[in-house]
Amino acid sequence: MQIRKLPVLALYTTLSLAIFAAESLLPPLVPIPGIKLGLANIITLVVLRHDSPQEAALVLTARILLSSFLFGQLVSLFYSLAGGILSLAAMYLTNRCLHKKMPFLTGAMGGLFHNIGQLLAARLLLSSSAVWAYFPFLGLGGILTGFFTGLCAHYAGRLLPRRS
Repeated sequence: MQIRKLPVLALYTTLSLAIFAAESLLPPLVPIPGIKLGLANIITLVVLRHDSPQEAALVLTARILLSSFLFGQLVSLFYSLAGGILSLAAMYLTNRCLHKKMPFLTGAMGGLFHNIGQLLAARLLLSSSAVWAYFPFLGLGGILTGFFTGLCAHYAGRLLPRRS
């Protein structure tokens, strides 16, 4: 990674953290714990689409660490990392298979796998398979919100200056 790329990635991280903080002030979408828009993921999708997967992982990890320390608890860090890593892997594979087209599908896969990652983390922490009862609700919520964030990332990416 080039040294001049670091300030850009820091700005992406700051922007995603600000979006996360603003979204945390919104009331829940539905009365089911764990379903939220995930607007900070817009930035991850933009970086994944226009830069490299390593840079997207760096921005995502920095945002998760900072948001957990500033707004959450230690256990939220575990859930967020599990969901974020699985989500990024799914988005990378989808983005690659679709040749960076259809970011709304990439976002939908990211939302779905983020919730799967969080359920896996809950399964490990709680030692109960009852958490899988949430899967239909969280899965559908992740797909719908991921579709929305993918569309937002598509239009946000159009605003970026063209790079050589």
